[in-house]
Amino acid sequence: MNKRIFHVLEYNKIIERLNSQASSSLGKEKTIAIKPSTNLAEVVKWQEETDEAANVLRLKGNVPLGGIFDIKPSIKRTIIGGILNANECLDIASTIYGGKQIKSFIEGMDEPELPILRGLVEQIVPLNELERQIKSCIDDNGHVMDGASDKLRSIRTKIRTNESRVRDKLDSYTRTKTKMLSDAIVTIRNDRYVLPVKQEYRGAIGGIVHDQSSSGATLFIEPQAVVDLNNQLQEARVQEKNEIERILKELSMKIAEDQSYLYQNVEALGTVDFMFARAKLGQSMRASMPKMNDKGIIKMKQARHPLITDDEVVPNDVELGESFTSIVITGPNTGGKTVTLKMVGLCTLMAQSGLQIPALDGCEMAVFSNVYADIGDEQSIEQSLSTFSSHMTNIVNILDNVDHETLVLFDELGAGTDPQEGAALAMAILDDVVSRGARIIATTHYPELKAYGYNRDGVINASVEFDVQTLKPTYRLLIGVPGRSNAFEISRRLGLNEFIIETAKSHIGTDSKSVENMIASLEESRRGAESDYEQAEVILEQAQQLKQEIEQQWDQFEQKREELYKKAEEKAERAVEKAREEAELIVTELRNMKNEASLKEHEWIEARKLLDEAQPKLTKNKPGKTNRNDENKEIQPGDEVKLLTLDQKGTVIEKISNKEYQVQVGIMKVKVKRKDLQFVKREEPLIEKPMAMVKGSTYHVKTELDLRGERFEDALHRLEKYVDDAILAGYPSVSIIHGKGTGALRKGVQEFAKKHRHIKDFRAGSMNEGGSGVTVLEFK
Repeated sequence: MNKRIFHVLEYNKIIERLNSQASSSLGKEKTIAIKPSTNLAEVVKWQEETDEAANVLRLKGNVPLGGIFDIKPSIKRTIIGGILNANECLDIASTIYGGKQIKSFIEGMDEPELPILRGLVEQIVPLNELERQIKSCIDDNGHVMDGASDKLRSIRTKIRTNESRVRDKLDSYTRTKTKMLSDAIVTIRNDRYVLPVKQEYRGAIGGIVHDQSSSGATLFIEPQAVVDLNNQLQEARVQEKNEIERILKELSMKIAEDQSYLYQNVEALGTVDFMFARAKLGQSMRASMPKMNDKGIIKMKQARHPLITDDEVVPNDVELGESFTSIVITGPNTGGKTVTLKMVGLCTLMAQSGLQIPALDGCEMAVFSNVYADIGDEQSIEQSLSTFSSHMTNIVNILDNVDHETLVLFDELGAGTDPQEGAALAMAILDDVVSRGARIIATTHYPELKAYGYNRDGVINASVEFDVQTLKPTYRLLIGVPGRSNAFEISRRLGLNEFIIETAKSHIGTDSKSVENMIASLEESRRGAESDYEQAEVILEQAQQLKQEIEQQWDQFEQKREELYKKAEEKAERAVEKAREEAELIVTELRNMKNEASLKEHEWIEARKLLDEAQPKLTKNKPGKTNRNDENKEIQPGDEVKLLTLDQKGTVIEKISNKEYQVQVGIMKVKVKRKDLQFVKREEPLIEKPMAMVKGSTYHVKTELDLRGERFEDALHRLEKYVDDAILAGYPSVSIIHGKGTGALRKGVQEFAKKHRHIKDFRAGSMNEGGSGVTVLEFK
């Protein structure tokens, strides 16, 4: 990219705003160096980085990026043996802590997926030991603490003692020799404690003169009595300085040892800050991530110029590169043509820099090898060039470099010279650039170019709307409609005589009138289309609302139907249960009356099982909810099916073909087509398990029954049936698992065992059997 385009499109202002969003000098350094890339893969990667950071900001609002510094110069100094000062060491500790904060923040997020950010924070090494050592020696104000070493603590204790002794000695002078002093205070000169003595009492005090006032009336004297004490104090301060230097040297050496990790942390933190700076800029512009391509396609919905405030900017839809490769915008001055031109160019540079653009979601931008622009009055006084010459010099340079991978922006193409010659030049220039396959947006005043798009493939006219009623531009871009001259309408609105207006119209050529009439017709068609669109929007909204109401009513109907089916099933189940209870009473009475010689116990058990199996099964498929895929279900010999034509059930004997089967219905065998069969059920093959054989019958019964969680009545019913099956299977004993709980279920099981004639004894389970939560039944 040429640097001139950055100035013309005000790209540098975007960089300034981006720079203000960075949280650290590391991020600011990267924002200043940002440049548009011409590599599609690189641009896509940048956009994905920005989008990840934007998702984090959307979910969390902010990120902990404080306390991070550019410590690279400090690290470099430690490597070559330099000694860092306390503040530089403190910046390194702060940066280590800041890295741990952002690492913990990103790794603690569950949503959304953050592969790029997680990969970056994985590179951050938490140097806890180095941070602890620095923080244990230096406080938050950059002061080396007494606890940094035992020697430093001892030296500072000595300093405080000496200072106290010097002050006490000098305070005695301020109390006893007040008349000799200019002020009764103790002050410091050349790092030594002194007294402000009047000039005339210089000999009375005696000692070393360190300074005097500007008037010479006051001398700052160190009395002889405190010279030795001050010497001791100075010596202690030198020792303190040496010890601090030793401590900082030791810390600097430890920093140098971890220099590779520190550089790695700094690079990762700078990239993370740079990503969030781009995301924050996009958030402030209400921007979205563009889909990038290398086909020269631009699609922006409700795009806004990034540097115009929201209360002033007018959003516009812009498309370029698919149906047409060039747009020629015509219309009056101050209508917004140049703003549109700059918006497209600036958004292109932003997108190629990994920045989101101020448009609705779903926008698409192209990666160009170069963006050229000829915008504004670039008259050069030094070169003594006219406006036209200046523009033409720039255009010549553009034509020397343009190709199919470039975006070219022409503002007022051909302006500044004779209108006829300028219009002819403009069309010739456009023809040349279009033939090279470049993407072009051009603005012009020339009426000759209004029909240009109708005579060229890949070129379309556009204009900026002007409201004749208010005499103001609306700044709306109208693709497909050339700009219309509003001079007569404006003049009429301002009160110009109608006769003069009509006379002016008579001077216009037939071609110009035809063009103006065509434009007027297009505008009328556009307004009609917009009105129809608005009506269609209203009808669509009403239809959607009606659809929602119908769906809601249908759901209510389905719910009501389900409730009715459920009530019917419950009623049927109660009737079946009542019949079962009555049958049980009859069976019980018959058992009491049975002849032991004629009826065996297992026959009664089998009779009860037949009773259970006779209980009707209520269907779960409601009318209207048949399985539409039943016809596709594979039917095999042995399957139970329903003949839809006869409304009878039968069993499949043989598969004749994919569409025909032989079915046994009662004593008849019939051939039936697949579409006339409905699958009912399939007998599952028995899985071989260890089993007990009793009198020729096979029973699969476990040696334990789990009643936990059952209602009391249901549990006893299951227990009774299970005991019958276990007796039939010939088990000597079984375990009943009832849990501990309240003990009600255990008591019920034991009461049942006492009354059952075939239970010899019962006991609580042993420790390895489940303890009191299990009752073991032993049969006779």
